[in-house]
Amino acid sequence: MSSLMIVGADRLGSIPKKLEELGFSEIIHISGRKTQMVKKEIPTHIDLILVLTDFINHNLTSVLKRKATEQEIPICYAKRSWCSIYQAIDRCEYGCEKRKECQYYQARQGH
Repeated sequence: MSSLMIVGADRLGSIPKKLEELGFSEIIHISGRKTQMVKKEIPTHIDLILVLTDFINHNLTSVLKRKATEQEIPICYAKRSWCSIYQAIDRCEYGCEKRKECQYYQARQGH
């Protein structure tokens, strides 16, 4: 995977750097607090959506889930802590069809 969209949280701190170390070359961040965010479209090149559940508009979560399903983009949920994010991405087996292409997953499997 190379493109990740993070939705939620105002600031990410060192999280993007750690995600880059896992193989994500492009990281897009949307805070998810404003109600107008529900009108935004998911870019077509996104490989995975990570929703940070601590600070996000509940309606946006529902809309985002629907749009991700329509575009067949895997979505995972985590709190805004590296441990929670790492575990959410680690559970890539939740149905991610891109698992075989995922650099992170391959590294975990020892390939």
